[in-house]
Amino acid sequence: MRLLYVFALILAVRLASVFVVQTYYVPDEYWQSLEVAHKLTFGYGYLTWEWVQGIRSYLYPVIIAGLYKLLALLQLDSAQLLVLVPRILQALLSAYSDYRFYVWTGKRKWALFLILVPWFWFYTGSRTLANTLEASLTTIALSYFPWFGEGTVYLWPAAICCFLRPTAAVIWIPLSLYHLRKSRLSVVQLILKRFLLIGLLVAGLGVALDTYWHGKLVVTPYEFLKYNIFNNIGSFYGSHPWHWYFTVGLPTVLGINTLPFIYGIMETVRKSEKFPVSKQLLITIFLTLVILSGVEHKEFRFVSSLLPLCLYVATDALSRWSYKASSSLLWATALVILVGNAIPAWYFSTVHQKGPIDLMPKLREIAQEYKDERDHRANILFLMPCHSTPYYSHIHENVTMRFLTCEPNLSNAEQYKDEADRFFEDPLHWLNSNIPVHPLTAQPSHLVLFDPLAENISVFLRNYRLLHRIEHAEVTKLGGWLALVGEKSPYLASLLQHRQPRTGNSILVYQRLKAGGENAFNNEEAEDIPLKDNPQPQEVPQNQFN
Repeated sequence: MRLLYVFALILAVRLASVFVVQTYYVPDEYWQSLEVAHKLTFGYGYLTWEWVQGIRSYLYPVIIAGLYKLLALLQLDSAQLLVLVPRILQALLSAYSDYRFYVWTGKRKWALFLILVPWFWFYTGSRTLANTLEASLTTIALSYFPWFGEGTVYLWPAAICCFLRPTAAVIWIPLSLYHLRKSRLSVVQLILKRFLLIGLLVAGLGVALDTYWHGKLVVTPYEFLKYNIFNNIGSFYGSHPWHWYFTVGLPTVLGINTLPFIYGIMETVRKSEKFPVSKQLLITIFLTLVILSGVEHKEFRFVSSLLPLCLYVATDALSRWSYKASSSLLWATALVILVGNAIPAWYFSTVHQKGPIDLMPKLREIAQEYKDERDHRANILFLMPCHSTPYYSHIHENVTMRFLTCEPNLSNAEQYKDEADRFFEDPLHWLNSNIPVHPLTAQPSHLVLFDPLAENISVFLRNYRLLHRIEHAEVTKLGGWLALVGEKSPYLASLLQHRQPRTGNSILVYQRLKAGGENAFNNEEAEDIPLKDNPQPQEVPQNQFN
């Protein structure tokens, strides 16, 4: 019964994160899962270049698409549920993986505490990211790993991890070698009857699924490695120094839990015979960081799968330390860890980059209610860095929308610039080249942009009025943050001049003026104007936008 209470507590925390975490983290949370599932289910949406080139597996989106189809059959496919239900599903899987972590560590109190409090896992544990799925499956696989016996059940979730994200193999290769070395079973039998058989079954089913949905024979793990590793396409989206994972990436993901992790490292190195599991985990962590450090493009979420390994090392050391520590010292340590995680968890989950999430209900209302002079529905243009917001999955209306694309240089063209770069290089030139001036209805009915851009395109905005201003994030000290996380730039000042105008403190939504409408540009009182408060329709040519 106690285990049931433990699972209930874990489940409550993970489900709470679904409703507490209401901020934007990275585009992949939507564009590599929800948007794909929405297009599969409802027939409209947008697929990024990764899906066109076949480097992503449909496994995760198809599961979400199954939920969408069920909601549609029950006539419950509201935009709110399309966003909420997949996050609940991911929260359930994360909760189960947390429970397996608790069982794996010997049902220790420190294990339960340390898996519940990490700020980064609270922040990402219910997000529909492939990295979150990978981290959950990694924890489940580790809990079934034969640390003190025999067993190969762990190979199933480990194989799925490697198929979804081939870089997961850097964790499982050293652990699999450790398993082969310590097992009393024949190495040949293990490889042929377990490793190879399970690997081929998972790969075969995955290839069949992807071939069906991609419409051609495709091996997505190979395509993933070809584009992201061999061709180094990932560097197009940012590069970091080789040491970034050691000095910034993993310490940030761990947060204040870095302190007990370092203590665990020290104890394991000093008394390795007492910490056999932690010793092997540390070897795996180190090798994984070394290999991932060889890839130019680095992100915090790419090391989220190392979180359970690090927390096990910390749990192992703190549990032994607890036997000789005083009660007051134990409570003080727990309190420091709790507060040290609660503060960033609260800030990043509720404050930082909340604008895109707050924006989508307003765009949904526009998509549902707006009609122009010709009784045409809204057409929305996002003048923002590409993928700055969710898309059709959060609006669930088949209206025309367009954003600035940012495909990498797949054709190896010289002096290549993506659409977003060309726009921000000269916004007015891009607008004059891509948006018709006449008739008025050929222009987008609504514009979405960050506040610094408004001044640069004020001439174009003379035909628009400010409809909404949505708080987003503080970016006035962007330079310090970029220097901290190690963005690649031989001349940091030049980089800041290039990037800072692209984001802002607020997101602005503009609505095109109808014939006879008074220009309300830059009028703060024009925010939240009712959508139906417009002049009577007049006869004008048909909308030609997009």
